[in-house]
Amino acid sequence: MRSYRVWEHGAPETMRIDEGPDLVPGPGQIAVDVKAAGINFPDILVIGGQYQILPPRPFTPGKDFAGVVRAVGGGVAGFKPGDRIMSQVEYGAYAEQALTTPEQSFKIPDDMGFEAAAAMGLVYQTAYFALVDRGLYKTGETVLVGGAAGGVGLAAVQIAKGLGARVLAAVRSEEEAEVARAGGADAIIDVSVPNLRDALRDQVNAATGGRGADVVLDPLGGEFFPAALRAMAWCGRLVVIGFAAGEIPSVKVNYLLVKNISVSGLQWSDYRDRTPERVRAVQDDLFRLWHAGSVRPRVMRAFPFEAAPEALALVKQGKVQGKAVIAMSPAGA
Repeated sequence: MRSYRVWEHGAPETMRIDEGPDLVPGPGQIAVDVKAAGINFPDILVIGGQYQILPPRPFTPGKDFAGVVRAVGGGVAGFKPGDRIMSQVEYGAYAEQALTTPEQSFKIPDDMGFEAAAAMGLVYQTAYFALVDRGLYKTGETVLVGGAAGGVGLAAVQIAKGLGARVLAAVRSEEEAEVARAGGADAIIDVSVPNLRDALRDQVNAATGGRGADVVLDPLGGEFFPAALRAMAWCGRLVVIGFAAGEIPSVKVNYLLVKNISVSGLQWSDYRDRTPERVRAVQDDLFRLWHAGSVRPRVMRAFPFEAAPEALALVKQGKVQGKAVIAMSPAGA
C-alpha cells in the first residue's frame, strides 16, 4: 500500500510517497482501507515541524480519514470487516491504509459518502467543543465566527445555527460571504476593511443592536483577536482555536475585568485522549445535526492521492472554502 512519508520536516512538497506492506492491526487496533482523507491546517504545521505534537520521523501525516474496516485486532468490539467508518487520529491518514482504535472511530450514516465523512471529522469536532464546551454557548445567543468560510469556521457556522444561535460570519470577500450564507450565517462581518480594530466592533454592534457577540470563535489570531474582544457582549466568551492568520496575539487582562469577559483555548486532541466518551457524545450530536440537515460539510475539491501537496498548499494560502479532501477512490465509492 502507498503512503505519504515525512522524512525531514519541511514544506508539503517535500513529502514522499512510499510503498509498504499491508497494515496488520495489533490488539485493540482497527486496520482500515482509506477511501478519503481530510486536509487540515494543523497538518501543514506537523509536516513543517511547527506543531505542538510531532511524531517521530519518518511518519505519515494526516488526522482525518474515512474508509472501510479491513481487519480488527484482538479485543476489538463493535467493529468488524466491511464497516464504513470515519476516524480522527494524531497522524497516519495520508495513506491507502491506516490504523486506528475503536475509541477514535465512528460508523458513518448510510446516507453519508466517504468524502463528506472525511470532511466532517476534526473541524466539526473542534467547532462543537469550542462552541459548547469552551464557549458555554446557550440557545439563542449571538455567535461571531472568525474565518467563517474555512474548515473550522464553516463547521462552526453550521453547528451554531443548528443549535439555535444567531450567527455573525467574519469573512474577507464576497465569495467567502456567499459560502457563509449558504452555511446558515445570519449576518456578514467584513474583516477586509481598514481599521479593523474599530470597524469590526461597529459592524457587530450594528448587527446586534449595540449588544455585541456573546460567543466569539477565533481560529485566526492576528488582528482579528483584539478587534473581536472589543465587539463582545457583557459576560461574553472568546475561544482561541488557532492562529491561521500567522500571528499569536496577546491580551491585556484588565480589559477582561472591565467587561466581565473571558478568554479560553481549545486543544481538541486532549479531549480525544482524556474523555473519549465526551467525543463520542459530540459525534452523536453531529450526526443528529447531519440528519436534521443543519450540518453539511462543503467539499470544495477532492484531490487525487498524488496531489495532496497541492491541496495542502491551497489550505496554507487560505484559498479553501470549507474543506479539501484526498480521494483514494471515486466519489461515493
